[in-house]
Amino acid sequence: IKRWKRREFPKLRARAQRRGAKIFFLDEAGVRSDHVLGRTWGLRGQTPEVATSGKLQSVNAISAVNALGEFWFEIYTERLNATKFVELLSHFMRRRKHPVFLVLDGHPAHIAKTVAQYVQRLKGRLELHFLPGYAPELNPDEFVWNHLKQQGVSKKPLRQSESLRHRVHADLLDIQSRPALVRSFFKAPSVAYTAD
Repeated sequence: IKRWKRREFPKLRARAQRRGAKIFFLDEAGVRSDHVLGRTWGLRGQTPEVATSGKLQSVNAISAVNALGEFWFEIYTERLNATKFVELLSHFMRRRKHPVFLVLDGHPAHIAKTVAQYVQRLKGRLELHFLPGYAPELNPDEFVWNHLKQQGVSKKPLRQSESLRHRVHADLLDIQSRPALVRSFFKAPSVAYTAD
């Protein structure tokens, strides 16, 4: 972790500046409709109840953020494997004018040969850089999911006929429309190393 913060990331940032590349951090998360809604107070012996749709729903989402406040996301329902990850990467790279240095964890789908072959086909437009193992706190994109679960989906239970996918999409669109919020994810002490 120290080597990543003190040597590897500063070298990566310097290379990105020389090449005119943008550095993005990427992560995935699963969201379920039965996520804990939070805590409140109630009369002794009378547990407060929150009405929900009662229907179990789940979706997966992927996002990428950078220190300039740029935010990309996509929602999917399948399990993440190498084929799905290549599809998501191709959507992420669509219409990108600058090379991208993508920082991500060592999920098996991220390190698959299929993914490496896809990256090679892009001829330098995309580079993957891996965080140290077991160090999710080094990824500013983790704060996207923290925000989503603390401020978005979990604060308002789904109504009877409401779709979790639509709710998560609306919450992620809200984050995307607030570049200052995205930039704030890079100010947490655990990711301060990303600052210039």
